[in-house]
Amino acid sequence: MSLRTDSTTPPTAPRLRRPSWRDPRLLIGLLLVLASVAGIIALVESIDRTTDVYAAREDLPVGSEITAEDFMIVPVRLGDLQDTYQPAREGIPENAVVLRLINGGELVPSNAIGGADLLGRKPVGLNVTDPLPQETSAGDRVDVWISPKGEGTSFLEPQLLLEAAEISEYSPDEGTLGGSLSTRVYVLVDDEKLPGLLEAISNEARIAVVLNAGGS
Repeated sequence: MSLRTDSTTPPTAPRLRRPSWRDPRLLIGLLLVLASVAGIIALVESIDRTTDVYAAREDLPVGSEITAEDFMIVPVRLGDLQDTYQPAREGIPENAVVLRLINGGELVPSNAIGGADLLGRKPVGLNVTDPLPQETSAGDRVDVWISPKGEGTSFLEPQLLLEAAEISEYSPDEGTLGGSLSTRVYVLVDDEKLPGLLEAISNEARIAVVLNAGGS
């Protein structure tokens, strides 16, 4: 009697092979890791990067002629806003003027300085005897009324000449007669209204400046 043997050989478990540097999957994974690390480094560097920009040493009224001495250089983190402000590396353009009020300590926007031809408005100094509110300052808006001279010492009915004109400079001071208060206020006037105001000044019209709280 002969014994039967099963000729079927049990399957051999596959042996794990050590990954090779030539394996494309390994190379792709390595590239992804490197790209992620590089992205994180770039992000951190962009957050920590500072830009030297100008800041005003003191209030600069509209129309003021400026040089680099009117500013201090401060390093700030601006991120995507760095093109909004005047970088110190570019300096201050020659014969530049202030196009809008820049407060002391304020970072200087690039569009706040430029040539006089870009100003569009000119500061005109007015002497007024009626006091403005104590808190009045540059940048506020005022209405300018004029009363033309009449016969003798009389004046005609007041007329509104400038509405919501911007104050570029304001300096209340002591008058020389009897210690009475007078006010020197500079208002910005466009070319259309400028002749009328200059005529009123030259003809000694009475000028009143009234704060326009709702002007813009």
